[in-house]
Amino acid sequence: MTAQDFTYAEVGATWDATMPDGYDHLRVRTLVGQGPAVMRNAADALMEFWMHRAIPAGVKASAPRAEPGATVEIALGVRPLRLRAPCRVVWTCDEERRVGWAYGTLPGHPARGEEAFVVHMDDNGDVWLTVTAFSRPAGTLGRLARPVVPLFQRAYARRCGAVLRRLTRV
Repeated sequence: MTAQDFTYAEVGATWDATMPDGYDHLRVRTLVGQGPAVMRNAADALMEFWMHRAIPAGVKASAPRAEPGATVEIALGVRPLRLRAPCRVVWTCDEERRVGWAYGTLPGHPARGEEAFVVHMDDNGDVWLTVTAFSRPAGTLGRLARPVVPLFQRAYARRCGAVLRRLTRV
């Protein structure tokens, strides 16, 4: 996998939540629950794409679990307005108290950039989902939709948190 495969240069920038200049930025943090059982359930739901499928979004992934290099196509909406977004997993993290992954846009995606989904458990045992992204339009459709895209992205990130909370109830 090379940076040339992606439609943007700052591949991996979401690892440490670096937000490169020249993009719209997003960071949404949602409380999912509390305790190790919630953390384990949230980690599985995130890494195995259950969260995305429960949104509901169409998910085609080249691997059953998020792993660097895996291709993921997210599809939202209904025909004829179904939006397809081809991506590739850039990085994953699988630690006891921090689990997540990010994907970067590929040709055919309406935007250019990266989005990360990270579940972490803080010192109080609270489990959080943080969605971090940077993006800009990739073509005419993206440029025309740019005024509403941040609203859609924020709503999508909040929906991810609500769905993950529901999926991880113990």
